[in-house]
Amino acid sequence: MTDYLASTDLALLKRHGLNDFEALWALQLDAVDEPNTARGGWSSVYRLELEGKGYYLKRQCDYLTRSLHRPFGEPTFSREFRNISRYQKLGIPALQAVFYGERKHNGRHRAILMTRALDQWNDLDSLLAQWPELDDAARIAILNACGQLARTLHGAGQVHGCFYPKHIFLRPRRESWEAQLIDLEKTRPLLFGMRDRLRDLEPLLRRAPIWSEADVRQLLAAYLHQPAASTLVDTWLQRLMHRRREKEAR
Repeated sequence: MTDYLASTDLALLKRHGLNDFEALWALQLDAVDEPNTARGGWSSVYRLELEGKGYYLKRQCDYLTRSLHRPFGEPTFSREFRNISRYQKLGIPALQAVFYGERKHNGRHRAILMTRALDQWNDLDSLLAQWPELDDAARIAILNACGQLARTLHGAGQVHGCFYPKHIFLRPRRESWEAQLIDLEKTRPLLFGMRDRLRDLEPLLRRAPIWSEADVRQLLAAYLHQPAASTLVDTWLQRLMHRRREKEAR
């Protein structure tokens, strides 16, 4: 597989001698958290800043996932990079890849995925922690942005698979807010209509218990492009609440 390097970042990486796999692999950085070691290998994330621009450099070795199409395994980053590329082609707002590459070294499978940091954005988790202090206009704009993001995602025929507050990033833009997604490893095609849509949306609501029914209606209104008091919003709200009760009862 040929390495991917975003043309917009090529000159900057070249100035710092970081425009190839070997240089990025050898770069000494402090990990932002403990490495994952659950798959027989390891995977770790590092923060990198170059001339005022922030990046996340992710490296892994023998950290593989297996599927029917790849029974012998592939780096989990490979799947995530394909999904990042797919989202970009489909016009779904999401994190942007800067570099991707794989190497076999002494029988071990190495991979690098580098993405732009979302330094001007806030994850929804942090905004939920501030929810009581936000004014009505900001709350409505955030709910609309989340609903419109889900509408774009599902309208493009994709299910995120981890549509959680920590994976939704937002920022204010004039009188509205905009949203995008991170962590695309579990993305898959939307195959089962309303069932898939409900399964994608319900975890978000379960992880945002501070939202009132009026808040959820506002999000669904943006998602369905319907008035908040419409019968269609009623139907979706009832089904989501039913699924949430089932999940919480398990």
